[in-house]
Amino acid sequence: MPPKVTPGKSTGTFVGQKVVMLRSELKRMRQQIGTQNKQLQKIRRLAGGYSVAYHRAIAAINSRLQVGSTPGNPYLVSQWNLAQQELSKIDGNISGMNSLANKVASTSTMSAYLLETTRAAYGISGAVESDHSQLAVLEDEVNRTVVLIDRLLNELSEDINRQTTYVASERSNLTALSLAVKNGEALGNSLSNRAYASQNSIVRNNSSNIGSASTRPLVVIRFDRPNVKYQQALYSAINRVLQRRPNAGFNLVAVASGQGSAGQVTVAGNKSKRNAEKVLRSLADMGLPLQRVRLSAITSKDARTNEVRLYVR
Repeated sequence: MPPKVTPGKSTGTFVGQKVVMLRSELKRMRQQIGTQNKQLQKIRRLAGGYSVAYHRAIAAINSRLQVGSTPGNPYLVSQWNLAQQELSKIDGNISGMNSLANKVASTSTMSAYLLETTRAAYGISGAVESDHSQLAVLEDEVNRTVVLIDRLLNELSEDINRQTTYVASERSNLTALSLAVKNGEALGNSLSNRAYASQNSIVRNNSSNIGSASTRPLVVIRFDRPNVKYQQALYSAINRVLQRRPNAGFNLVAVASGQGSAGQVTVAGNKSKRNAEKVLRSLADMGLPLQRVRLSAITSKDARTNEVRLYVR
C-alpha cells in the first residue's frame, strides 16, 4: 500500500495553489496504485486456487492410470474436463493481468506528467520559501510513487510471462493426457516439451546410436490383429530420442505386404496408409509437432503383414 501524502499548508500565492493542486493529484494517483495492487493480489490468489484445483484433477487421473484403468473411463474423463476448465480459468486470469497492466501503464504516464509539472513549478515567479520547501517534499514523494508504479509494472510483466508459459506447457500436457485417458494407460508429459527443450539440456553420449541417421527403424508397429496397443511403446521410444536430440525429425512409413495378388496388394496398401494416419494422429495427441514428421508409403514382399515403421532422421 503506498504511503500517505505529506500534508502541507496553503501560502496564498499562485505557486502555493499549484502545490495544493499537485498534492491532490498525487493523492488520487496513489489511491489508484493501491487499488491496482489489490487487484493484482486478488488475481494471484485466484490463479493459485485454480492451479491447485487443476493439479488435483491431474493427480487424480495419473494415480488412477498408474494402477490401471479402462479405456475412456468416465471418472477420468470427468476429471480431465475439470482440469481443462481450471486451466481455462488460469488463461482468463492472464487476460485480467493484461488489462490491469494497461491501467498501470496509464497511471505511469500520469506520474511522469506529475513529476514534470512539479519540477516546472520551481520556475514560476511569485513563490515564497515555504512554497519551494513544499515542492521539494512533493517532488520526493512523486519520485517514490514512480518507483512503486515501475515495480508494479515489472511484477505484472513477470506474472504474465510466467503464466503464459505455464498455460501453454500444461495445454500440451493435457492433450497428451487425453490420449492416456482414451487408451486407459499412462504415457507422460507432452512430447512438445521435449521437442522444444534447450540445446543446453542435450545429453551427449557418443556410444549411443539412438536418434542417429540409420536405416534401422526406431519403432515397428505390426497391425496383425484388431486394436493393436502401440501408444505406450511409441511414446517411450520417441521420448528417449528427444531427451538426446530435442530437434530430431522422424519418417513415418506405411509398409504394405507385397504378398498375394495385385488386388490384395492394393487393398493392403490402402489399409497400411490408414494405419499410418492413425499413428500420425497419435503422435499429434502426444504433443509431437507434425512438421517434424514425414509420411510415406512403400510395398515390401518381405513384410508378412501391414506395418508402420518410424525412423529417426
